[in-house]
Amino acid sequence: MKIDELLKHLKNVKIDEDKINEYNDEKHEIVEYLAQTLRFDNSSHRYYHNYIYHYIMTRDKKIYRTQSYKSYRISPSSAYVYIRDDFWFGNYRPALYYYYPFLNYELVLLNTYLSKLGLDDKEYYVVPATGLKYVSIVVRFMYINRVVIEVADIDTVAANLNLPTLVHDILGTKLITKYIDINKYNNISFQLGKQKFFAGYTFYEAREIITKYYEKHDKTLAKDVVAIKDAYNHIFKPYRLVYDLNTKQFIPT
Repeated sequence: MKIDELLKHLKNVKIDEDKINEYNDEKHEIVEYLAQTLRFDNSSHRYYHNYIYHYIMTRDKKIYRTQSYKSYRISPSSAYVYIRDDFWFGNYRPALYYYYPFLNYELVLLNTYLSKLGLDDKEYYVVPATGLKYVSIVVRFMYINRVVIEVADIDTVAANLNLPTLVHDILGTKLITKYIDINKYNNISFQLGKQKFFAGYTFYEAREIITKYYEKHDKTLAKDVVAIKDAYNHIFKPYRLVYDLNTKQFIPT
């Protein structure tokens, strides 16, 4: 299938309201599995040894770092979840990472979508993974022993972020087996960053507002924060759970 044909299909994807519970069950299963499977106890070791934090989970629940996934030549149709596994240290924007993890990772969202199209960036972040259904952000807050995990449907996210149109306009009708040119990738990411999805604000602007509100206690931004939160929930429709590393239990978010 050519890229323009797949883009047209993905652009027209609509979520059947009758299947919302089914999707949430799938997302809950993914979150539980990630919480039980990822090694949270040696996070500082992995952080300081510069590991790649991008993973592909296949439908048989095997998790591969993206470079391993590519080198093992896993069938693209077996891909299921694209995962960004991150760490939070120090005092850098804790509220943003805790409450709005997807807001920090527009490039992860782009990488997931391009991977779903079957593209390859010759590096480790865009990998041929046409079976992808979900994207997940995992953020470890080691100083409070908690892990925030959010999962979103990639087709829904892509449609709400206008990715089908952006990708089509820049890549045209190239076959999905082609490597994506770095200049075209940068062009797509630049155009994505310019769009104002969050109550009239870009990703960057929304991050700054959230940070000023929570970290600098600028209460004049309260209405903007509410509007950004509403837009965030509309765009990503995230399934969210917080995992306590001490009790090994999920806690209310």
